[in-house]
Parts: sequence; structure tokens; C-alpha cells
Amino acid sequence: MKDVFELMKKVYDLIGIGIGPYNMGLAALLEKTKIDSIFFDKTEKFEWHPGMLIEGTSLQVPFLADLVSFADPTSRYTYLNYLHEQNRLYQFYFFKKFEVPREEYNDYLQWAAAKMDNLHFGYSVIDVLDHSESEEPLFEVVTEDVKTGKQVHYLAKNIVMGTGSEPVIPKGMGGHPSKDVIHTSRYMYEKHSLLDSDVVTVVGSGQSAAEVFLDLLNEQDKHSFELTLLTRSAGLFQLDEAKLGQEYFSPDYVDYYHSLPFEQRINALDTLGNLRKGIDPDTLTAIYDKLYYKSAGGRKLDITIQPLTSVESVKSYGGKYVLECNQWQEEHSFEHTTDKVILATGYKPHLPEWFMDRFAGKIEWEKDKLFKVTRDYQLSFKEERKHKFFTLTNLEHTHGAGATNLGLSVQRNIHIVNLLANEQVYANKRNTIFQQFSVREK
Repeated sequence: MKDVFELMKKVYDLIGIGIGPYNMGLAALLEKTKIDSIFFDKTEKFEWHPGMLIEGTSLQVPFLADLVSFADPTSRYTYLNYLHEQNRLYQFYFFKKFEVPREEYNDYLQWAAAKMDNLHFGYSVIDVLDHSESEEPLFEVVTEDVKTGKQVHYLAKNIVMGTGSEPVIPKGMGGHPSKDVIHTSRYMYEKHSLLDSDVVTVVGSGQSAAEVFLDLLNEQDKHSFELTLLTRSAGLFQLDEAKLGQEYFSPDYVDYYHSLPFEQRINALDTLGNLRKGIDPDTLTAIYDKLYYKSAGGRKLDITIQPLTSVESVKSYGGKYVLECNQWQEEHSFEHTTDKVILATGYKPHLPEWFMDRFAGKIEWEKDKLFKVTRDYQLSFKEERKHKFFTLTNLEHTHGAGATNLGLSVQRNIHIVNLLANEQVYANKRNTIFQQFSVREK
């Protein structure tokens, strides 16, 4: 430890691991404090879900769910200020939509990232050492330059982990060339080869599946391929966008949800499935309208939409792929042959290898892979400590359906900033909704 301190000349108040919208929003809010921070990400430049930047798609949340507005609408990092600086404010005004085009959201985040000098891209965090027994407890973060391989060690009083998510490849579907069996996270990278295929199959039932299916449906007008959508769910159902339902994505509900015992929290996630999962009504409408126009005059469609069908495995035969399927309601098994497979099978939290190696035995767990997290987003350690480890990853079981909601990510960062600053830098709003979840004494 002595040698490390001789090498390190600076101790940061906070080091952020990963730079997505969550940590970027935190970095933006920290500008109004004296907290000295630095953030690292292994990607060489910021891009937000580049594989799904399909033209014409939008976020499922309003523009107010930007990096900072719920904490500080006067910040220079608001989406409205971005539009103002890009001379697009009048165009957005005439656009008359609350939602942000996905490609523009990516450009907004790149604009914001370019304004922050404490964000460092192209540096992978390969290890984090916990010096909890030192005279001054610190974390030692080891970074590696992705181009040169050079390793640099940094010291920090606190850590915030925002390592995001990684694609889920279901059992029986992996091991194939990524150009043929494609997760939606790489859709735009592989789209050109998809259009030259004879048969393309989408597997999934959520928003990503619907967006890819609609995009390919539109491409059928210029390319000749058969298009199939297979989904295990009972149908392609729309996301519940009712206004009272949206109040479950509020700080008040997060307070309530976090106070519940573990089993009740998990059960609550299941009851809110229509708020968490589903397809934007506009996307479903666009799919149906396209199908209707394409079938006018009795024209035959080279399209299959098959719900109630699980794909058990994907196997390669002679340049083709055979999907072993089961219509589970009828208990009828069948095979489907295709050239390309697009897996809209979702994501799971990404927990780095160093995290499991270094910290799994030191923290409290509620269940396998589900660690215990305080209301203010600290990992719960078995032994009390002063140096804090915050997490923005793997929070649904502790903070509810809104754990991945962009608007609530700002409220999450308010907690962290105020705690680190030991004062109220930003107001932590409550009584923001019309409903109440706990019984209040009159």
C-alpha cells in the first residue's frame, strides 16, 4: 500500500466506473459542488445503444427525462439548452412531440459529454482494490488504456458503479456467428446483410422486437425476403401509458417499494408487468397499418407473426438455421428454417469480474446475484465503513420498476450528490403524485 501512495499524488472524492446516461448525469450535477470526480469507460467514444438507432424511433419517456432537469432545470446540460445551442428549438417547438427521437438523444448525450472534462473514454477499469483497513480507507481503481495497454492506478474515497447491462443470449441459441444470429444490440451493424437474405426471423415480444420487425417490414418494399416474428408471450401487447400508472415511476413510489420486505418487492415487480414491459402503442399501430396497406387487394404477405411460441434452440444446417419451436398452449413442436435470426431477448445487469472477485464476500446479499442496497444507493457491506460504494446497476429488486427509468436516474443522482456533499445541493422532492401507497393516519 505504501508504494501505491507514493505513486498516487491525488485522491479523488469519487471515481465513476462506466459512462452511460446515469453516470454522465451524475457528472453533470457534480459541477455545482466541490466534489472532485473522474469517470472512466472502455468505449473510445460515447455512443448510446448504437445498434438500435433506427431512424424514426423515439424514447419512451418525455424530454424532461434528460440528464439534469428533474434536479436543476437551469443547468447548461438540459435537453432544451442542447436544442437552443443546435438552433433546433423552433423546430422542436413545431415538432409538437414530448418524446425525443432516439438518434437525437444520442447526439444530445455526445454534446453533453464533450462539455465535461472529467469523462475519460478508452480506459477500461480492470480492477478495484478495497483498502478498508488503511489509516485513510480508500479504493484503488486500476485502469487500462484500450489502445496502448498501459495501466494507471487511481485512488478515491468513494466509488459509483454504472456498468450498465449486457445482452441476454438464451440457452440453446449461442455459439453461432454474430452476423447470422444477431442480438438486437447489433441490429444496425448487421442490417445490410439481413436485407440480402431470403428468410429473416425475429425472436421476442418487447419494444426492440417490434421496432426491428417494423423496420424490416418497411424494407420489404425494396428487398425480397420472408419475415417471421416468433414470441413466447401470449401476444404483442402494448405498454400501459395511463397517467396514474406512470406515478409508479416517482420518488414517492421508490420510497414505498424500498421499504417492503424482499419477497414483497419481487412480487410487486410481477404485478407491474404492464408498466414495465410491452410495446409503445404507436409502434403497434404502425405495424398494423403497414400490414393492412401491404395486403390491400388480397396481396399475399411473406410475413408470419406467431405468438405463444417458445424457441427452444437454434441449430446450424448447411448454411441455414433451424429453430426448434414449441407452441406451448397447444403443446405442438415444430421446426422453422431461416437464414438469419435476430434475438430481441433483452438484457441483464453487467457485474464486472473484478466486482465479484473483490466484493462478493464483503457485501450483503438478498438472494443469488441480488445484492442489498440502501435507499441512497450504497452497497450494504457486512462491516461498517466510511468510504462508500454506490451502484447504479442491478437495482430493480431494491428500487423497483423505475430502476432503469431515465427520469428517476436524476433523482437517484440527487441522493448521491447530497450525501457526498453532506448538504442539500439539490432538492430531493416528495409528494410529487396524487396517489398514496402507505396508509396515512388522519
